[in-house]
Amino acid sequence: MNGPASQAASTVRTSPRSAMPPIGPDLAGALDDLEYIHPGIDLIRDGIRLLATERLTADRTQTLLAALAGSDGADVLTLLTLLIQRLTDADTNPALRRIDPALLATIRALGDQAAYTTHEFAPRDLVAEASGLIYEATTG
Repeated sequence: MNGPASQAASTVRTSPRSAMPPIGPDLAGALDDLEYIHPGIDLIRDGIRLLATERLTADRTQTLLAALAGSDGADVLTLLTLLIQRLTDADTNPALRRIDPALLATIRALGDQAAYTTHEFAPRDLVAEASGLIYEATTG
């Protein structure tokens, strides 16, 4: 279909200030690198892509920042650390039960250490501050 009607249908009219920029190469590459590992990872990728490309309000942005990494115990980083612990523990991951018990202890300890390190050294304070500044700038 050619002509003005097809051009109007394919033209998105947005101001430069409100247009969503495309995903940058770093994020796009990271999303691509995780493709086809597991359906659960694909769902996470889809969620991240949606969050990165959806036109958000400032209020929604500050809430999302807190939910991603700015609210200790109630954020995505907490979920990831708890999942790492679950996947590295033979008590909660039966796939590991045939591994030598001594090696299992090391695997579990590494999972616990990774979770602890992520929890203790995650930049939650920085993300929470950014979220708070957005909130303050848009409400007051």
